[in-house]
Amino acid sequence: MRQQLKARQPDPAPVVPVRWIYPARAESVSRARHDICTAAALIFRTAELSYDLALLASELVTNAILHGPRPACDYVIEVTLWRADGYLWLAVSDAGDDTIPELPTPCPDDPGGRGLLIVQTLADEW
Repeated sequence: MRQQLKARQPDPAPVVPVRWIYPARAESVSRARHDICTAAALIFRTAELSYDLALLASELVTNAILHGPRPACDYVIEVTLWRADGYLWLAVSDAGDDTIPELPTPCPDDPGGRGLLIVQTLADEW
C-alpha cells in the first residue's frame, strides 16, 4: 500500500522500515492499529495519515487472519511500514500462498467482504 504524502521539507524520519510481528489472532488487529498510528505520528511525522493507515492495517491484518493458512494460531503476520519515493508503504504478509486476492462484489445484505474495497479506496496502489 502507499499513501501520497504532501510536499514539504526533507523528512528527518529514518528510511529504515519499521516492522512488527504478530500472532495470527484477533487481538493482533488492535495491536497493529495502535502500532501503526504511533509509528505514523512519532517516527514518520505523518499523524494526518494515522487514521487511514490504521484502517488499512486493520483490514489487511484481519484478512491475513481470516484467509491465511490454517490453523491460524500456528502462524504469524508481519506488518512493515516504510517511506520511499514520496510515499508511505504498508505491507502485511502471512504464511499463505502468493495468490493475489480479487475484489469481491458483496451484496448489500452481506455482513462482510468489503475489506479489500476499503483498501482500494484508501490506498493509491495495492
